[in-house]
Amino acid sequence: MRNMLAMVIAVTVLCVSATAHAIPTTMTVRVISKGAKFVGTSMGGAHITLRNKITGEVLAAGVTRGSTGSTEKIMKTATHRNTVLSDGKSAQFTASIDISEPTWVEVTAYGPLAQIQSANTVSLSQWVIPGKHIDGGDAWLLELPGFAVDILDPPNHATLGAQVKSVKILANVTMMCGCPTVPAGLWDASKYEIRAIIKKNGEQSEETVFSFAGRPSLYEALLPVSGQGIYEAIVYAYDSSNGNTGIDRVTFTVE
Repeated sequence: MRNMLAMVIAVTVLCVSATAHAIPTTMTVRVISKGAKFVGTSMGGAHITLRNKITGEVLAAGVTRGSTGSTEKIMKTATHRNTVLSDGKSAQFTASIDISEPTWVEVTAYGPLAQIQSANTVSLSQWVIPGKHIDGGDAWLLELPGFAVDILDPPNHATLGAQVKSVKILANVTMMCGCPTVPAGLWDASKYEIRAIIKKNGEQSEETVFSFAGRPSLYEALLPVSGQGIYEAIVYAYDSSNGNTGIDRVTFTVE
């Protein structure tokens, strides 16, 4: 019993000692849409997880909040490698973690949370030293690839009559930050491929090309229907200049 009590006291002393030497260390994380601006409140933010990469312990978690940042600064001003893109209002997640020794930290971003059908995940890791904050400049900056593609019509799993000869597909396509796409605009839709891969009863047919529907980020295509079956439309946006890609999909039945 005496030996067991001594062991408990020793472990307690070690834990108290470790806690006493833990140093609060501030970490700020920002997520920027590939080719665009920050992922913030207007798109539901991105969920951030800070994790000890060796033990798997979650050190902090939360959501980026704030604006998409300055269009002038991010998109129109010439930059060099160390240019700071963020400002005081740019979306971020900030946490203070208590660490007592150099810690290998992995940060993971998942979002945008307001467009789950197009959400993506990106991760980075680095060593963090107790008391050496990561909060200067853009701090810990992750680039989130993709487009937010949202099929608005037809509704998913709709049932259509056999007399239907074509189906209009309407889709909204933005950058992951919610920035609008439009032909000849800042995010120039004329340089993107916006198409639908069509399947009937699991077999792929030719692709359908979308055209601008007259409002920012809105595109439409007319899909010919060839008889009864279960149809699937996989709508994608693709930027050949950097490989950026996003998709959404819808199914409907013709009876």
